[in-house]
Amino acid sequence: MSEVRKRTTVGDATSSAAASRDVSDDQKEDVESEDDAKLEVEDLAKTLPQGTDHTPHILSSILSGLPDRWRNWIIRTIFTWFMIAGFCLIIYGGPLALMITTLIVQVKCFEEIINIGYAVYRIHGLPWFRSLSWYFLITSNYFFYGENLMDYFAVVINRTGYLRVLVTYHRFVSFCLYIVGFVWFVLSLVKKYYMKQFSLFAWTHVALLIVVTQSYLIIQNIFEGLIWFIVPVSMIVINDVMAYMFGFFFGRTPLIKLSPKKTWEGFIGGGISTVILGLLMSYIMCQYRYFVCPIEYSEALGRMTMDCEPSSLFQPQEYTLPSSFQVISRMLNGKSTLTVYPFMLHSLSLSIFSSVIGPFGGFFASGFKRAFKIKDFGDVIPGHGGIMDRFDCQYLMATFVNVYISSFIHTASPQKLLQQVYSLKPEQQLQLFQTLRDSLENRGMLN
Repeated sequence: MSEVRKRTTVGDATSSAAASRDVSDDQKEDVESEDDAKLEVEDLAKTLPQGTDHTPHILSSILSGLPDRWRNWIIRTIFTWFMIAGFCLIIYGGPLALMITTLIVQVKCFEEIINIGYAVYRIHGLPWFRSLSWYFLITSNYFFYGENLMDYFAVVINRTGYLRVLVTYHRFVSFCLYIVGFVWFVLSLVKKYYMKQFSLFAWTHVALLIVVTQSYLIIQNIFEGLIWFIVPVSMIVINDVMAYMFGFFFGRTPLIKLSPKKTWEGFIGGGISTVILGLLMSYIMCQYRYFVCPIEYSEALGRMTMDCEPSSLFQPQEYTLPSSFQVISRMLNGKSTLTVYPFMLHSLSLSIFSSVIGPFGGFFASGFKRAFKIKDFGDVIPGHGGIMDRFDCQYLMATFVNVYISSFIHTASPQKLLQQVYSLKPEQQLQLFQTLRDSLENRGMLN
């Protein structure tokens, strides 16, 4: 009996030891999944391109005798003017050119963000991260751009049988595409690297939130009228350029630790310049229908059109000055009223946001880059860095403009209403028509 008890005790001890070894192995594996795969930040920085160090050979030779500070200033100035000229050329190309450019910029920004994640991910030799990232980008674009098409091309789409099916089930198809990517990710999980894979899965989705969602809002702003795209974008450019100029020549007081080169002098000088030049630009653009008319599909012409009677927002209105300003105006032999385009008052709000809040998009990007010890997201633009380095503030501005339009400007679009009408049953459409006709007759608007 004692021998049986002894054998049982020995067996239990052996089992406990084996279980302890299994637990310790699992714990060791968990530790390894975090520790053995770490990449030194300095090594990561060496694998990524640095745009401010990337300069054409000819230009480097010409400017080789100058101090680094002035050489960088000249290079930035030259390529800033190139970008401004290119932007003007794209505007001349019209809305389609602007939308295509927005899509290209979106893809490039996404690539630059994902490349940083891929530099971390590929050291494990794990599959599918890059493929999954691009798949989710395509899926997201299918959903968001499909929403835009339904909003602004509903009349045309509903007349085409196979397209109407895609419109009716657009969100369901988008969801199915996303689920395919979700299942794909789960199947790609590799034991020992779960934490890192889930971190990079979140990385991809944050990149999609920042890039794809904002580009979708930019497209919506363009459809409201080119002025709602050009003026905010130009304000960010003006603020960035003038803040750099004031900071370069007059900067003495550091502004924020995330960007040691940013100064209060540059911040204030850039803000004042943005308000003044933004108002001037708005005044000029309000006088041209090409900039102020919303982009709509014309059934009569069978194409998109930008011809309209400008709304009151873009027609001169007379405003009475506050009493304190009236006294000053009378002293200067001026009027007690002021005639301006109402859009200029909205432009003032946009310029203040772009001057005060817009730079924080750049500070956010600076913090991200500092976390990985890199100067720039890429090397596409000499002296400036990557595309994301130039558009970090633009995405924040695009969201504000879209929210501003929907809150203070936007009215119901006929295209959106027609889309909902076409989705009704025939008898419901007829009922709606009769109700609308009776209402118009009662108000004397229809004979």
